[in-house]
Amino acid sequence: MARLLLILALVAIAFWVYTIVDCAVQPAARHRGVSKPAWMVIVILVPVLGGILWFLIGRGRAGRPVVRRAPDDDPEFLGGLSARARADQDERIRRLEEELAQLDSAADDPRDKRPPAEPDGDAGGDPGKGDDDTRGQRGAVG
Repeated sequence: MARLLLILALVAIAFWVYTIVDCAVQPAARHRGVSKPAWMVIVILVPVLGGILWFLIGRGRAGRPVVRRAPDDDPEFLGGLSARARADQDERIRRLEEELAQLDSAADDPRDKRPPAEPDGDAGGDPGKGDDDTRGQRGAVG
């Protein structure tokens, strides 16, 4: 019986010390009921009952816990990412269209136009045209 009382006394002392430390380290904003110094007095003067009251009444819950998410699990991040990706893609498309329009306008430049290629050989066309370099030359004796 004496051993049981000794074990209970050690457990009560450990609980009492734990509640004193817990009450002391909690921010004053998390204390409910009375002020932090009043809770310290209650916990110290009424060892076991004061600790039980501290855990049931005095110890306030933390605010909403901060949920940390990885970027690929955060819908807000993914929403912003898809919007940014769409904006980047739209910008790339706009630049490519501008470059294509510049290339088209350069191809439409009348200074760069060349006559269409002529067919090789003399297939019943103009006798002055063909592969022979001597034809169509002026002043050639021949």
